[in-house]
Amino acid sequence: MTAPVVVILAAGQGTRMRSATPKLLHPLCGRPLLAWTVDAARGAGAAKVVVVGGPDRALAPGLPEDVVLAVQQEARGTADAVLAAAGQIDRDAPVIVLNGDVPLMTGESLHQFAAAHAANGAAATMLTMVLPDPSGYGRVVRAADGAVERVVETKKPGDATPAELEIKEVNSGVYAFAGGDLLDALGEVGSDNAQGELYLPDVLPILRAKGRSVRAHLVDDAGLTLGVNDRGDLAKVHAEAQRRIQARHMAAGVTIVDPGSTVIDVGVEIGPDTVIAPFCSLHGSTRIGSGSTIGPQTTLIDATLGDGVAVPHSYLTSCTLEDGASVGPFAYLRPGAVLREGAKVGTFVEVKNSDIGAGTKVPHLSYIGDADIGEGSNIGAATITANYDGRRKHRTTIGARVKSGVDVSFVAPVSVGDDAWTAAGSVITEDVPEGALGVARARQRNIEGYSERKKENEDQWPPQQ
Repeated sequence: MTAPVVVILAAGQGTRMRSATPKLLHPLCGRPLLAWTVDAARGAGAAKVVVVGGPDRALAPGLPEDVVLAVQQEARGTADAVLAAAGQIDRDAPVIVLNGDVPLMTGESLHQFAAAHAANGAAATMLTMVLPDPSGYGRVVRAADGAVERVVETKKPGDATPAELEIKEVNSGVYAFAGGDLLDALGEVGSDNAQGELYLPDVLPILRAKGRSVRAHLVDDAGLTLGVNDRGDLAKVHAEAQRRIQARHMAAGVTIVDPGSTVIDVGVEIGPDTVIAPFCSLHGSTRIGSGSTIGPQTTLIDATLGDGVAVPHSYLTSCTLEDGASVGPFAYLRPGAVLREGAKVGTFVEVKNSDIGAGTKVPHLSYIGDADIGEGSNIGAATITANYDGRRKHRTTIGARVKSGVDVSFVAPVSVGDDAWTAAGSVITEDVPEGALGVARARQRNIEGYSERKKENEDQWPPQQ
C-alpha cells in the first residue's frame, strides 16, 4: 500500500468556542486538539501531513517541523480548503482528508481506512458510521452492489425522503481519494448553493458521473469522529479521551481507584502495580514507576517518580523523586527539587531547586530552597534556608548525617559539614565544621517574680513605664 498524503482541514474560525485562542489550539488532555489529529496521521504512516489553515497563520507556531502548512486565503468551503493543499498532493498517491477537530481519530483506524481504500480500488472511499440517532448527519445511500450512490443531507425539512431519514449509516466527514481523481474533480466543484461555497462531498457525484467507484468503509466506533465545535463538545471529547487513556493504563496493570475523579494527560507514563487514588491530576510529561501510590488529592506536573514512591495530598511540578521517596501530605515540590532514594519530605514542607540526599528527612513545616543536603540527614521542624538577600539567590550546603534542631534558619551562602549538629532556634550565618554543634541564639536569662510584678503594674493607673 502506498503511503497516503493526509490533509487536515483546520482553517475554520471556531467562533462557537467564544475564545481568543484558535479552536484547534485548545488543550485536550495535555495536547492541543490539532496535535491529536496530526499524531493520528503520523500513526497511519502518512508520507506527508498537510494542515490547511487560515491566512493569519495562527496555527503555524504549534506545528511540528515536518508538517506542511497550506493557507486557505478565504473561507470558501471544504473543497476550496483542499484546493489550497493541491500543491502538496501527489497524483499517484492516495489522499486522506479529515477535519482537525476530530481528536479521537487514531492512527490505527486511519491506517485500516487507507488499507480498505487501497483494497477496493475506488476513486473515493468514505468513512461511515451507524448512529442510533443520526439527526443532522448526511445519510449514506448505497447501491445494490454496496457502493455509495449518494449522500443525502438532512439540514432542512424536505432534504430527504422519509425512507432516507430511516437510514442510520451517516457520513463522518473523513475521505480517502485517489490523488489524481481528487485533483481533477476539485476543478469541477461548483458553488451553486445558499452559502456560495465549494463543498468536498460534491466531489463524490462528479466521480460517479465519470464512472468511477465511490465506496464506504464502516467503522463501529462512533467516537472516532466525535467533533469539537464548542465548549460543550470539548467536555464530551475530554470525557471520552479520559476513558480511553485510563483504560490503556488499567490494561497495563495500573490501579485507578476512581476513574471519574481522576485526570491523566495523554503523555503520562505509569508503571504496573502503581495505585492512583481518587482526585489526582497527572499532567504533561509526568513519569511514574511501578509499585507507587499517588494521592488521594495529588497533582503531578512534568514530574519524574521512581518505583515505590508515595505522594498523598501534595502538589509536585518539574521535580524528580527516586525509588522509595515519599512526599506529603500537604507538601509542595517546585521545579528543580530532587529527592534521592528513600528521602522523605513531610507535612507542610516546600522544596525548590534543591537536592535532598538518600534517606534524608525533612519531616514538617520547613522551606528548603536552593540547597544541597547530603544523605542520612534529619532536618528539624520549621527549618528555613534563607536563600535570598534581596538581590540574588544563594545556596545552602548541608552535609551527610547532619542533625538540625527545630526552628533553625540557615542564612545562605552557608555550609554545614558532615555529622554536624545545629541547636534549636539558631540562626546559622557562618559555616559549621564537620562534627561540630552550631549554636547561634541569645543566651537565656530568667527574670524572677516577673508575673507578680506585671500584675501589680497593671493594677496601677496609669501603668508605670
